Amino acid sequence: MKIVLMSMPDVAAVIMHESAFHMPNNGIASIGANVDEGHRVTIIDLIRKRGRVRQYVTRSLLKIRPDVVGLSAMAWQYKTCTRLARLIKHLLPGVKIVIGGYHATLMYEEIAASGEAAWIDFIIRGEGEEAFRRLINALDGKDRLEEIPSLSFKNGTGFIHNPRGELLDLSKLKLPIRDKRRLTWGYHIMSGKVEVIETSRGCTRACNFCSMNHMYGRTFRSFPQERVLTDIEDIYFKRNTRWIFVADDNLVLEPDRVKALCDAIIARKFRNLNFVAQCDCITMSRNEDMVRKMAQAGFKTIFLGIENVSKKNLKAAGKGDIVEASRKAVAICHAYGIMVVAGMIFGFPDDDEDDIVKNYQFLKSIEADTSYCQILTPYPKTAMRQHLLDEGLVTNPDDFTRYNGMWANVKTRNLSSEQLQYLVWYHQQKVMGWWEPSERVRARGPLWTGIWIYAFRPFLKIYLGRKLRKYGWRGRYEMHLKGRGEANNFRDLDHV
Repeated sequence: MKIVLMSMPDVAAVIMHESAFHMPNNGIASIGANVDEGHRVTIIDLIRKRGRVRQYVTRSLLKIRPDVVGLSAMAWQYKTCTRLARLIKHLLPGVKIVIGGYHATLMYEEIAASGEAAWIDFIIRGEGEEAFRRLINALDGKDRLEEIPSLSFKNGTGFIHNPRGELLDLSKLKLPIRDKRRLTWGYHIMSGKVEVIETSRGCTRACNFCSMNHMYGRTFRSFPQERVLTDIEDIYFKRNTRWIFVADDNLVLEPDRVKALCDAIIARKFRNLNFVAQCDCITMSRNEDMVRKMAQAGFKTIFLGIENVSKKNLKAAGKGDIVEASRKAVAICHAYGIMVVAGMIFGFPDDDEDDIVKNYQFLKSIEADTSYCQILTPYPKTAMRQHLLDEGLVTNPDDFTRYNGMWANVKTRNLSSEQLQYLVWYHQQKVMGWWEPSERVRARGPLWTGIWIYAFRPFLKIYLGRKLRKYGWRGRYEMHLKGRGEANNFRDLDHV
């Protein structure tokens, strides 16, 4: 059978422009790699075709004429997913469309009962490798739909939802597709080529704003070390790529595992190999030896989920009091030359303007190299969403296109959604000011940081200064909001 797997073109440009980071979707690459031999699998990452989505999809599908198309989407990408499904059914009425990913996993019942279900033939919930492999075999007459765990399929009158399957044995999964079966290319972090790996799946933390537990339960499983090393070698030697983004939700949950992996990477003496990973503050603050080895192994950038400096807000988020751990984690990372992206969330139920200012001031005080600031989002099926609904604080319960962390879908007891949205933006300008690349950042990217410091920033200061004098802060904000709203408007998908 001929199979096409697609990721969505939607981006969330919280740190930089939407063109700064384009990474391959490791999920569909892994699912495609684990299809049984005898089938032709093609991978398309539409993030690389944002300017001409309909044209590219139409040309590619009419050339390949697949039997099955798989679409993966987060909640905020789901509308684009359904528009693509409609387009694909229009182009190839006989094709079977499968959807998966976080949104399909959490919202499968709602999707099955919706109007867009007319364009969807199958839904895969949770980990997709085994369910998709068996689905392809069933469509090829070698398995039965009724016997495939985690699969939802139509029976003529609606969807039947098979029970969820067991978590997969990660040691049995094949390496993701990175060869010519992947039609799209040019993945990058700024000016550096990038690929994505997993070393583990799941998280045991209790953060109640996160959807991870619905995907894997509150569990943590790691890939065998040799498999991870083989994955890294595939990227380094066969793909000639020196930047690797580690997609684990929390790489460092088992410090001894991380240290052993770092020792193995160091022993291989890779040259100019750079890792980017997501880690928690508590583990990083308590394991300086692990951080030292991470730096030696090539971990250059770490995302730390600080979330908030209010003890009440941290408790509400299920994080505990991690303020001092956050400060210490940043300091340890900096001591070993690791750049820190500090994650902060605004918009907890009791937040007011002063809370927003204090959080930005904390970011300044810890000297994070850059920040990833979001507004609290009531993601589907999370405990935080239910709490916010019960309190009457969700102002946008249905338009998931705005559920990417950039939009105020909630209000607080002190601020309306509109006030929250504005004040988060305004105090970022006033407190954080213009981004000043740290020594660590300048050492990593002397070319693009130089362009920013000596060309773009001076130009923007003049340009935006004129806008500020002419339109004021509110006027500048409205222009910013309009630009953000246009980022994922793929108007060529509006009409089929």
